[in-house]
Amino acid sequence: MDRLVNTVRPYAWGSVTAIPALLGREPTGEPQAELWMGAHPGAPSRADRGDGPRRLDELIAADPEGELGAATVARFGPTLPFLFKVLAAGIPLSIQAHPTLDQARAGFAAENALGLPPDAPERNYRDANHKPELICALDEFDGLCGFRPPAGAAALLAGLKVPALDPLIALLRTGTESEALRRTLAAVLTMADADAAAAVRDTAEAVDKAAADDPAGPYAPYTRIARDFPGDRGLIAGLLLNHIRLRAGQALYLGAGVPHAYLHGICVELMANSDNVLRAGLTPKHIDVPELLKVVGFTAGTPEVLRPEPVAGTPGEELYPVPIDEFRLSRFVLDGRDRLVDGRTPQILLCTAGTARLTAADGTALDLARGESVFLPADDTATRLTGTATGTTVFRATVTL
Repeated sequence: MDRLVNTVRPYAWGSVTAIPALLGREPTGEPQAELWMGAHPGAPSRADRGDGPRRLDELIAADPEGELGAATVARFGPTLPFLFKVLAAGIPLSIQAHPTLDQARAGFAAENALGLPPDAPERNYRDANHKPELICALDEFDGLCGFRPPAGAAALLAGLKVPALDPLIALLRTGTESEALRRTLAAVLTMADADAAAAVRDTAEAVDKAAADDPAGPYAPYTRIARDFPGDRGLIAGLLLNHIRLRAGQALYLGAGVPHAYLHGICVELMANSDNVLRAGLTPKHIDVPELLKVVGFTAGTPEVLRPEPVAGTPGEELYPVPIDEFRLSRFVLDGRDRLVDGRTPQILLCTAGTARLTAADGTALDLARGESVFLPADDTATRLTGTATGTTVFRATVTL
C-alpha cells in the first residue's frame, strides 16, 4: 500500500475553497481546480517506499507487471490505464469534447510531425490516447452535456427574442439533426468578431432578464456563464447543450465526441489516462474550430444520470457501470462492518468522508483521512477496509478485466 502525495492543479476556473476543505487545509486564496491521482506524466502522484518520494509513473515503468499485474499489462499496456481526479469548479470550465482513440493517435502523430513542443499552447493532442470520462458528484454539481434536439435548442434561442440569433434558429430548423447541429455550432464559432460580440452582449442581457423573471427556469444556469465569461461566444454555444444538475452520489459518463462543460461544484472524475481536449468556448485557450468539428459527435439526446448499483459477490461495494474497461469506479459507504477489496487489479482508493483503515493480508495497516488516497499494486490478496464511523465513504478506481 502506498499513501499518495498528489498535485493540485491551479487552473483559473478552480474553486478557492472546495479542495482545501476536502483536504482539511486552509485556502490559499488561489483557485485549486483539480487534484490528480495517478501516473499521468503531466502531474504524477508520488509514493515513498522508504527511499524518499518517487513518481508513480517511474515506479510502474520500473516493474509494470509487478505494479499493474500481468493481466492488466497484457490488456492495456505497461502504464496505468486511468487518471483519477477530484475536480472543483468555481466558475465554468471550457466547453469541450474529447477524441476517439484513432483520432487521438492520428492527431498526436500529426502534431509531433509538425515539431510542436509537448506544452505548446496551440497543441490539441498532448498524448495519443482517448479520454472518455466519468464524473460523480460529491455535492450538488451543475454542468452542460450533449446537444439538445435541434427543435428544443431553436425554441430556447427563440425565447430570448434576440434578432442576432435568428440565423442560428433558422439553421436549427433546417436539414437533418446532425446537419442542423453541425452547421449551427460552426456558425457560432466562425461568426465575425464584431457580430459575435454584439450577439453575445444581447444574448447575455436577454438571459439575465429571463432568469430574473423565472429564477428556476431554463435560462438560469446560463447567467453564471454570462457573468464569468462576458463577451464569450461560448454562451451561445452553451445554449445548444443540455443542462444537468447532479446530486451527491449521482454520476455522468461522457464518451468521445460529447460536448460538455462543468459549471459549478465538486466531483470525483475518472478517465482514460489522457489530457486531450478540443475546446469550443468559455476559455482564453486555443480553439481549433476545424479540428473540433471533426471530433464532436452531432447527435442529440438526454444525458443519462448514473446511480450506483450493488456489486454481486462484493458486499458493500457499489458500481457506476460504464461501457469501457480502462477504468472502473465504485464506492464503499462503510457501515461499521469490514469490507474486502479485491487485489487482482491496480487501484487507487480515495476517502471522501470519515476515516478509513486499510489492512493488508500481512497485517500492515494504513489510515486514510478525508481527502487522502492510496495506490494498491495488483496482487492476489484482498485488502480489508474498515470505516471508523458510519458514513465513511471510499471511492475505488481500477480497471475491468
